Amino acid sequence: MEATIGDHICLRGNAVGHPDKHGEIVEVHGNRGEPPYLVRFDDGQTRLMFPGPDAVISHIPVPRRGD
Repeated sequence: MEATIGDHICLRGNAVGHPDKHGEIVEVHGNRGEPPYLVRFDDGQTRLMFPGPDAVISHIPVPRRGD
């Protein structure tokens, strides 16, 4: 799993009644984009985490100069 600052992460609810959690990666502590990640969730909480297999990272494209 690799991420960059600004990517979005979704932690899928793994049981009935547990909703998905969405957040933005604000720090990447691994050398090559690997975890742990500091994530700011939609509810305002910030957590340092090693995402599990239920996590999905959405890479946000970086606009190029001149576009």
